[in-house]
Amino acid sequence: MFTGIVAAVGSIQSVTPLQGGNDAGVRLQIDAGGLGLADVALGDSIAINGACMTVVEKDERAFAVDVSRESLNRTAGLDRPGEVNLEKALTLAERLGGHLVSGHVDGLGVVHAFEQVGESYRLVVDAPQELGKFLAYKGSVVVNGVSLTVNSVEDVPAAADGAACCRFAINLIPHTIAVTTLKHLHAGARVNLEIDLIARYVERMLSAARV
Repeated sequence: MFTGIVAAVGSIQSVTPLQGGNDAGVRLQIDAGGLGLADVALGDSIAINGACMTVVEKDERAFAVDVSRESLNRTAGLDRPGEVNLEKALTLAERLGGHLVSGHVDGLGVVHAFEQVGESYRLVVDAPQELGKFLAYKGSVVVNGVSLTVNSVEDVPAAADGAACCRFAINLIPHTIAVTTLKHLHAGARVNLEIDLIARYVERMLSAARV
């Protein structure tokens, strides 16, 4: 489990195909940046841009994870070198500063707009239509591993040039911009989305009750 509070910005240094061809996935070598690794053991979980991955190698400043082809197909930003948001798995002794996050990416969103408004930034994301029922005004959502609050949400019907989607907007304060990779977003960029864990179970209970 995670909180969606990014602990450090690291960087993917190399992407190496695993044995077995294109279907076997890749190994990522990651510079941990300011993320302390002294308490991290082999087999521990670290969220990378919101995707929970298992540490298979480590030293004092870096670690490696193996990413399956399935994970690569369902996430963005894990297939090439570049900066990534990092968070170690939650312990029961820590504050839950964001919200309960599983590290399982539910879908890919597309940035509709990213613009500065005063000192803050407004981020607008088009989420897959099937995730729309989990997004609510003042509810929580994870974007590239960052726990954020939804400021507005609307269902956008299918247009001639695209599919139907759920469009939601978020306000990003200067601190969030400074300490995460969200500063690099732009219109058209793909982002990893995770819906609220509680909303997931509520939807399942309601759907089961209707059977």
